Amino acid sequence: KQYGTPKNFYPFFLSVASTQEPDFAYGCTHGSCYPATGDLLVGREMNLKASSTCGLRRREPYCIVSHLQEQKKCFHCDSRRPYDPYSNPTSHRIENVITTFKPHRKKSWWQSENGKSDVYLQLDLEAEFHFTHVIMTFKTFRPAAMLIERSADFGRTWQVYRYFAFDCESTFPGISQGPLRKVDDVICESRYSDIEPSTEGEVIYRVLEPAIQIEDPYSPNIQNQLKITNLRLNLTKLHTLGDNLLDSRTEIKEKYYYAIYELVVRGNCFCYGHASECAPIDGIRDDIEGMVHGRCVCKHNTKGLNCEQCDDFYNDLPWRPAEGRNTNACKKCNCNGHSNQCHFDMAVYLATGNVSGGVCDNCLHNTMGRNCEICKPFYYQDPTRDIRDPGVCVACDCDPDGSLNGGICDGHDDPSLAMIAGQCRCKDNVEGPRCDKCKPGFFGLSASDPCGCQPCKCDPRGTVSGSSQCDPVSGDCFCKRLVTGHSCNQCLPEHWALSHDAGGCRGCDCDVGGASDNQCSMETGQCHCRSHMIGRQCNQVESGYFFMALDHYIYEAENAKLGQGSVFEEREYQPGRPVSWTGTGFARAPEGGTLEFAINNIPYSMEYDILIRYELQMPRDWEEVRVMVIRPGPIPTSSPCGNTIPADDLLTVSLPSGARFVVLPQPVCLERGVSYKLRIFFMFCLNLTCSFISSPPQIALLPRYSSLEMFTAGDPASVTRKQSYERYRCHETAKSVSRPQMSEVCAKLITSMSALINDGALPCECDPQGSLSSECDVRGGQCRCRPNVSGRRCDECAPGAYGFGPSGCKLCECSLEGSQSRFCERYSGQCLCRAGAFGQRCDGCQAGHWGFPNCRPCECNGHADECNQRTGACINCRSNTAGEKCDRCANGYYGNPTLGLGSQCRPCPCPEGPDSGRNFAASCYQDNRNQQVVCNCNQGYTGPRCDECASGYYGDPSKIGGQCQPCRCSNNIDLSDPEACDKHTGQCLKCLYNTEGPDCGVCKSRYYGDASRRNCRKCTCNFLGTEHSQCLSREDCVCQRATGQCQCLPHVIGQTCDHCAPNYWNLASGQGCESCGCDPDNAYTSACNEFTGQCQCRVGFGGKTCKDCQENHWGDPRVLCRACDCDPRGIESSQCNRVTGHCECKQGVSGVRCDQCARGFSGTFPDCKPCHQCFGDWDRIVQDLATRTKVLTDRAKELQTTGLTRAFERKFKELEDMLAQVRDIVNARNATAEAVTTLMGMIEDLRAQITETTDTLNQLEGDLTAVQDSNYEASNALSTLEREAKELNLNSDQLNRQLDILKNSNFLGAYDSIRASYNKSHDAEHRANRSTTDIPSTVSRSADTRKKTERLIAQKRDDFNRKNAANKRTLTDLNAKAQNLDIKKINEKVCGAPGDAPCVDSPCGGAGCRDDEGKRHCGGMNCNGAIAVAKNALDRSKHAEKDLQSFLCNLYCLDGLIKVADAKTKAQEAKDKAQAALEKASDTKNKADHSNNDLRDLIKQIRDFLMQEGADPDSIEAVASQVLELSIPASPRQIQHLADEIKDRVKSLSNVDAILEQTQNDVLKAEKLLLDAKKARNKAEGVKNTAESVKKALNDAGRAQAAAEKAIQKAKKDIGLTQNRLAQIQSETTARERDLNDAMDRLGDLGRQIEALKTKRANNSLYAARAEEMATMARDKANEAKEILDGELSDKYRTVQGLMENKAKTMQDAKQKAERLRDEAKELLKDAQDKLQRLAELEKDYEENQKVLEGKARQLDGLEDKMKAILNAINKQIQVYNTCQ
Repeated sequence: KQYGTPKNFYPFFLSVASTQEPDFAYGCTHGSCYPATGDLLVGREMNLKASSTCGLRRREPYCIVSHLQEQKKCFHCDSRRPYDPYSNPTSHRIENVITTFKPHRKKSWWQSENGKSDVYLQLDLEAEFHFTHVIMTFKTFRPAAMLIERSADFGRTWQVYRYFAFDCESTFPGISQGPLRKVDDVICESRYSDIEPSTEGEVIYRVLEPAIQIEDPYSPNIQNQLKITNLRLNLTKLHTLGDNLLDSRTEIKEKYYYAIYELVVRGNCFCYGHASECAPIDGIRDDIEGMVHGRCVCKHNTKGLNCEQCDDFYNDLPWRPAEGRNTNACKKCNCNGHSNQCHFDMAVYLATGNVSGGVCDNCLHNTMGRNCEICKPFYYQDPTRDIRDPGVCVACDCDPDGSLNGGICDGHDDPSLAMIAGQCRCKDNVEGPRCDKCKPGFFGLSASDPCGCQPCKCDPRGTVSGSSQCDPVSGDCFCKRLVTGHSCNQCLPEHWALSHDAGGCRGCDCDVGGASDNQCSMETGQCHCRSHMIGRQCNQVESGYFFMALDHYIYEAENAKLGQGSVFEEREYQPGRPVSWTGTGFARAPEGGTLEFAINNIPYSMEYDILIRYELQMPRDWEEVRVMVIRPGPIPTSSPCGNTIPADDLLTVSLPSGARFVVLPQPVCLERGVSYKLRIFFMFCLNLTCSFISSPPQIALLPRYSSLEMFTAGDPASVTRKQSYERYRCHETAKSVSRPQMSEVCAKLITSMSALINDGALPCECDPQGSLSSECDVRGGQCRCRPNVSGRRCDECAPGAYGFGPSGCKLCECSLEGSQSRFCERYSGQCLCRAGAFGQRCDGCQAGHWGFPNCRPCECNGHADECNQRTGACINCRSNTAGEKCDRCANGYYGNPTLGLGSQCRPCPCPEGPDSGRNFAASCYQDNRNQQVVCNCNQGYTGPRCDECASGYYGDPSKIGGQCQPCRCSNNIDLSDPEACDKHTGQCLKCLYNTEGPDCGVCKSRYYGDASRRNCRKCTCNFLGTEHSQCLSREDCVCQRATGQCQCLPHVIGQTCDHCAPNYWNLASGQGCESCGCDPDNAYTSACNEFTGQCQCRVGFGGKTCKDCQENHWGDPRVLCRACDCDPRGIESSQCNRVTGHCECKQGVSGVRCDQCARGFSGTFPDCKPCHQCFGDWDRIVQDLATRTKVLTDRAKELQTTGLTRAFERKFKELEDMLAQVRDIVNARNATAEAVTTLMGMIEDLRAQITETTDTLNQLEGDLTAVQDSNYEASNALSTLEREAKELNLNSDQLNRQLDILKNSNFLGAYDSIRASYNKSHDAEHRANRSTTDIPSTVSRSADTRKKTERLIAQKRDDFNRKNAANKRTLTDLNAKAQNLDIKKINEKVCGAPGDAPCVDSPCGGAGCRDDEGKRHCGGMNCNGAIAVAKNALDRSKHAEKDLQSFLCNLYCLDGLIKVADAKTKAQEAKDKAQAALEKASDTKNKADHSNNDLRDLIKQIRDFLMQEGADPDSIEAVASQVLELSIPASPRQIQHLADEIKDRVKSLSNVDAILEQTQNDVLKAEKLLLDAKKARNKAEGVKNTAESVKKALNDAGRAQAAAEKAIQKAKKDIGLTQNRLAQIQSETTARERDLNDAMDRLGDLGRQIEALKTKRANNSLYAARAEEMATMARDKANEAKEILDGELSDKYRTVQGLMENKAKTMQDAKQKAERLRDEAKELLKDAQDKLQRLAELEKDYEENQKVLEGKARQLDGLEDKMKAILNAINKQIQVYNTCQ
């Protein structure tokens, strides 16, 4: 064997494509060049690693399988030191596989550790390399499975090259096994994975198979396949002889390992054809012989480790690999001498048409561009210099602020673009050679301005003469007088509305009081308003606010402190008279009297005039009145009133008799926020007659205008305001109560004063009850008051009114005769009555009297206490009486209630009283003759007691809430017919007037109209135009019930389907109308005759659709029409064929003109007679011969033309092809023996085929003869058929002609149909007319009947109305009584809550109540009714049942402790007994279940019945009796016997003790077994499948361990819980026993009372329910015990079984552990005995619980008490109803 490159391996590109083989004679100068390939492992020992190597940590033995004949088979491996043939020949490191060509090549190898299957070898390269193939020579068996992987990104990602496996399908499922179709296919192959040879076997892998043709070796796919940075060989499976499967000893594994003599990885430096040699990478030695280095020595202007880039400044073309004689060298960039750096740009390359893609970088000398061919911005190209001159670019001289782009000038000359090198480009608003000054009308040259200069932004409204010129530097405009701002676009302060006026702006004119200053918005003129002031000038108020009047601050005398004999006098307003005061009245003050007013609401610190309004009693002057202002303390000198002296607070005034007001001569200064007192002294009067006066009703504080700055500022505006205020005497308008009309000047000034004094507007604060709206008068603030309401805010009643509220106040209206004054109490309205007068207004008599002021007693027959005060009519008559004197019975009652004469009023039994809900009579009376009560039934009711529905009504008035309703039959029944509708359901039974349906609401089938109007009429459908499926006969069809529209056939219209749609005809066909089909060009219209279909043809056209020539013509009407030339003696019609012109001949006539006898006829035309019958026979024979002759002639012509028939065309074609092949072979010059042999064979084949074909032709000829004979016979038969067909055709022609006649004349039939319909219509009209004209007629008889009916109605109207009114009154009374009726007591007994509570508010529900889900609601939490008590008892029983289940669970869980291996049989006996008890309990439970279900169903039915609204007392009593009569199949004694039997079954479980005693000796062994088992479990967790054979032996031990572990963990806990629970049950049982003792005492008393009702049976029913529950508990306990035995222990056993399987390693170990486990189980039995002793205690607990259950059963007997109460209530109710009459 030769090592290195095999002979089949060529350099990479030689194997890829021979067309690109490099020419090494020229090297890299004239084409591509490549470095030599070599072994990539050479020199890379440190880069090669293995995941497993023997002897790296210690000396390890190994054996050689193939040394069967050798004496020494096993050796040692020690790879702790490198291999040395002399000092360390047993070292087998991975570097041993690198080829060295040394003599000891077979003495060194790499070897893995023994028995390891997954091992990998990995080569890490320092750069990208071309990898071509790998060769591995193994010392041992080749791997049974391996794969080769590679990475091209230094190990970050890996891709598989190839899989190798002895069995690819099982080892690498899903991997294809070939064949290889593409170079990058990943397949699995088996040829290098056989077990032979045992040594020196090779594995070879080539990246590119030579057999696969590669078109482009530089494609990305191929490059990706060849390029590697890492190579990994994964050895995944060892070849073994199978003994390792049977024996897992270490010495077996020593024979199996991987060992490789030699590993060759061939490749070369990857240089893309741009290098012929490679150099070492930095840090790699260069003195190693044969090492393939990784850095290419690049040519062709390339660089990089692999020459994968163009060299610096050689990027004008894209980098490409060298190909053949094309170097694809990188091209130098052209930068015109201004740069030495560039890069390649593919977009530029494509844009230049793949010519140049180099882009220069870092251009110098102020140049730029792809080739540094243009100047940078702010430079321009000097036209006088060469482009390569360093000084070709000159700086621009442009002002950067005024030039575009910051001062860029034209970079070069270009006349086409109007560019001049160095010329500046100014911004839009800039000019000058350097763009350094603004154009006229612009200012502010700036670099940030895109236009250079800003336009002068002068507002034409504010500039002088509207000029747009401004200062070129600052831009300031030339403004008008009242305008300011840079652009003259702002008004001066206190001005607004910039405009074209001469001044430019207007003054703000803000209200001096409403605005805080005279500033306003320049755009809108809006001033700065004070609070709640609006309007541009702030001279208006918001809605709900007002300006105060001058006398706004008023202080009423009634609110003042009266002294020295002063009193308050209330005075009523007199309607229609002017009011001379405000408030509710006056304060009357004598001489020397005083009034003291409190003033604490001063709004503004200033001087105020004090106004006194008064009214003197006598026309004399009051000489002296003193007014004193009392201040709270000294006045600070810094305050607004600091100049006030004490003398200023003492004022004197006189009250003239001719005036109503006076103003004090001097003002007083008052401050805001200070409280004052104003005291008035009435000193003396010169005249003695003024000893008493009507004192001032009020004082008012008038703001003194001279104290406000708005009048005293001194500016012209304030002077003008003061002059106006004084000129118009604005101060005088506030002095009088009745205010005169105020001028607009004063109103405006006072408005400003109000806003200034109050800092804005005042809120209206209208009282929401006393005012009509929240808005008030903006001048003064007076609200719009409701009737009889006064005050500015409308917040009090006017004098003489009371009851302030949302509707105003009511007048007192005190009686002049009975009251002391016109005023009443302000809230109640009670007048102050005189003696003998009563009532709120003092206008009535005392109770029981009437006729004020002459009062007399009421006359009410003792049935009322009061009567109407004026009429004496009695009010609120009692005892069901009515009338003005309570002298008759109320509606729904009868009797004579007159005092001393009659009897009491009793309810009308119609059928029940007025308040029962079942009273259906307006009234009733008692017949004096027979003393029977006669009911006047309401409409819709009938019967002696009005308890039946009348004819035409339905319902069930016998039920509570039931009533009779009119039958909803759309007024289409006979109301007098009792069978017209169902009296119970209301279903209409006898619909009249051709109606039907459950409510007679639709017309009958085959009728139409409006059933509610009784106008259903029979459908009148034309049978010919109506769908036949809608008609039973010609006269009986179905139509649309509302409109009468019939269901028409296609293209038929009309309500009765009686005519065709436009452009359709032939209604008489009965299949719908056909389209006219008139030719649009040849017909006048598209319509045709509705009966014949004939279109209206234009001149020269004919036919039914006008598409043919006119009558008796033929041809194409668009070309030429010819007249029919037919002999009239031989034609059927004068019209010939419209297309051919052939005449339609009669039978026996032929010829184009129908002028000769036809074939088969003889004679002289027109007398043609049929020939003899023999003619037909011979004629048929002649025709057959003629047909056969024609066929043979056609075949002969075909043979003459083609030489063969179609049937053998393919066969002959094959023969011709074979002959052509033979001809080619013969003509070949270099015919060989082989060719001759082939030729002879083909000739023989041709001969055989020709023979076969000849035979086939002969056979076909015979078949053809037979076919001809058959054809002859068929021709004879065909002639017969033709003769018969002719006869049929003649008959068909006759029928067709008749059919045409019928079609053409069918309009007569349609006419007849129409005529018949017309006759029927005419007859119906005649009958209708006769019904009105004949005497007597239907109409006249109907009129007579109507008149009779009207007379009867008139006669009976009064009586009917009277009875109807009486019935309605009776019904009203009955309804009123029905509202008071309920089943309160029954609800209380059954549901446990007062029965009169609404369903929504009642938590316990009741009769008729339903919950949110619509279910009936009765009983619930905290309810003590019968249902609630029963439910609580049932819940308690279930709770006790759960407790017992818990106890029995513990009992049967303890039973599991006895299930040990040796005691299994004896424990099974206990289980069988428990199973027997379970079966017995189950049987008992099933019986009890059946009884319990029946009992529950019965209780549910009873409860549903009692909850029904219509349950009457009789039915309730009957149900109660049936319930009490029920019997229970089991007596208490039988139930007790059953309980004893259950206890015996449970006691039988105590035999377990005896069983456990027999196994007591094994307990100690079981304990030890448990400890050993736990230790073994920790040691044997990894062993799983080796103990399968010992499963059966461990079953019993597993069950024992599971039961023991379960019991140990749970026993103590269960015992503690059980004891606690027993204690709780004991305490609960004691309490229940006390309750049950009380219940039993009551039960004894009640049992004697209800002996007759057989309550013992109900008691037995309850006992049966308890027994059923006990049986259920027993069954559940048994089931639970069974589940514990069968389920939980089984699950635990399976768990332990799995653990035990893991524990056992061998049969012997498992057996020993089982014995120890058995001993441990025996030890556990001792503890189990202690637990089983609890069985007796649990047995006792069970008995006690059983007693508790019996006690609870007795407690449930308390339900009898509830049932008795219910029955008593029912009996009482029955007695009540029995007494009703």
